[in-house]
Amino acid sequence: MPVLFVVLWSSGFIGAKYGLPYAEPFTFLLWRFVIVTALLFAASIIFRAPWPRSQTEVGHIALAGVLVHAGYLGGVFCAIHHGVSAGEIALIAGLQPVLTAAVAGLVLGERVSARQWAGFVLGFLGVVLVVENRIAPGATGVAGYLFAFLALVCITAGTLYQKRFCSHMDLRSGAVIQFSASTLLMAVAAPLTENMTVTWSGEFIFALGWLVVVLSVGAISLLYLLIRHGEAARVTSMFYLVPPVTAIMAYLFFGERLGAVSVAGMGLVVVAVALVVVRPR
Repeated sequence: MPVLFVVLWSSGFIGAKYGLPYAEPFTFLLWRFVIVTALLFAASIIFRAPWPRSQTEVGHIALAGVLVHAGYLGGVFCAIHHGVSAGEIALIAGLQPVLTAAVAGLVLGERVSARQWAGFVLGFLGVVLVVENRIAPGATGVAGYLFAFLALVCITAGTLYQKRFCSHMDLRSGAVIQFSASTLLMAVAAPLTENMTVTWSGEFIFALGWLVVVLSVGAISLLYLLIRHGEAARVTSMFYLVPPVTAIMAYLFFGERLGAVSVAGMGLVVVAVALVVVRPR
């Protein structure tokens, strides 16, 4: 399950690269969230999924969804739209395990060992090596970097909040609530900041379908299952594997070459994840 999650999550960068030239970020996400909400609502009705019993529980689920979906994806899409390269996004998002470990003890009472801290530091160094040859020089607008760090904060906060308050939610009905809340936010943000024009090309339709089915349904469900059954710091350490896997996908789909430094970085990332995830005997 962790291996499948990393592969699916990494493929989201491929879908974004295909789709963003044909729609602005919030408009793209609005269409994505509307379709996902409709599909999951139908599945919840067909399979008679249980729904939360209190307004407090609904509120917790909705807030976690806004952080993970609208906040993280909105930040990533807007950062790319404002000129931040994929390498820079991967580098900034690679800070998530360190940030999670720093606050998991305070928020969740989880203990992060010295061995795990060593893994986090080593993993960050590996991420730097993987993406260093793809970080484009030149001046990128400050807004792009602000969106990138907003995405980092949102996915970290959403992961911890999901673990703390929503671990027992039904993945079907809970996802409907989360994507509905994210849809409402995008429905407000898109008309206020964008012209909402979409070029319905084959590339955009493919990217939209991929992100709806593979990412919003498949990868997010796997993430929540992993959070439910594991410590937050150990689960988020898998995000260190996303830049290397994305680099391999970029090589296969777009012909981007992998240098010796990047390959060495991938090796460091694998060792780092093992330090964090594998329990010593």
